[in-house]
Amino acid sequence: MKKKWLLISSFLLMILSGCDNPLLIFDPKGPQAQTISDTILFSILMMAGILFVVYVLFAFMLVKYRSSKLAADYEPPHEEGSKWLEITWISIPIIIVVILSVVTVRSTVDVENTPKAYANEKPLIVYASSSNWKWHFSYPEEGIETVNYVNIPEDRPIEFKLYSYGPITSFWIPQLAGQKYAMSDMVTTIHLAADTPGSYMGKNSNFSGKDFAHMEFEAQVLTAKQYDEWVQDVKETAPMLTEAEFNHLLEPGILGRKTYRSTHLGFSPAPEGEHAGHQHEKNADMDMGTMHENDSTIHGEHQNN
Repeated sequence: MKKKWLLISSFLLMILSGCDNPLLIFDPKGPQAQTISDTILFSILMMAGILFVVYVLFAFMLVKYRSSKLAADYEPPHEEGSKWLEITWISIPIIIVVILSVVTVRSTVDVENTPKAYANEKPLIVYASSSNWKWHFSYPEEGIETVNYVNIPEDRPIEFKLYSYGPITSFWIPQLAGQKYAMSDMVTTIHLAADTPGSYMGKNSNFSGKDFAHMEFEAQVLTAKQYDEWVQDVKETAPMLTEAEFNHLLEPGILGRKTYRSTHLGFSPAPEGEHAGHQHEKNADMDMGTMHENDSTIHGEHQNN
């Protein structure tokens, strides 16, 4: 028995020590992430309570009604069912489902809107678009754009507008907000705010091709002064983003960080407003090219196998 528990403990320790990141959702650094973390913890505790009660009753029944040495002709007494017991074991699951539903709906409404503490403040809008296999962040208010990293000010509501120049991806910064899909024909929105300066990991949590695992980005939360200084520095030192350069960035591949003092929104606008529901021809061609590339890779793997 000791060897068994030693092996299990060693296995769990190996798994935990091999993880590059802890459970980041339980280390929130903003109100939206805090709401999500609280909801998950509440659900876990409720389910743990249910399991505890079930296991206690199970052990009680095993002990109370275990087999015993009775006469061969023993016949147990006839007992009628209890309507109150039936009402109880039907009502309890209904109550549990109702409680979880109310908590989930309320938390969903909260995270889908601007954080309550910042309801009266103007949000900073950032267009976050994905391509194979990188992230593009456009700041229309500042007139700048970054690739594979995003800087945001602390204590200010942020509104990310998500869309894709390729397959469907999922935008996720675990310590700041939940995840949401980015698609090619529409813009989805995710609201967040950060109350602690620092560097936080962001990623694509939806499979979108062979290099999707490399679609990570840094979300750096700066003080208001640091953010203004960074914006000014970008405007003074970064190059312009031309349409030719942007088309080159959209080509499938892995890329490092880049910074520009203009955005692609002028010549390649987001699919919203008059552009909603209309996929750009070049995006469709890129999607088809990626699909053919992935099909060829899969076909080659099958042949090798």
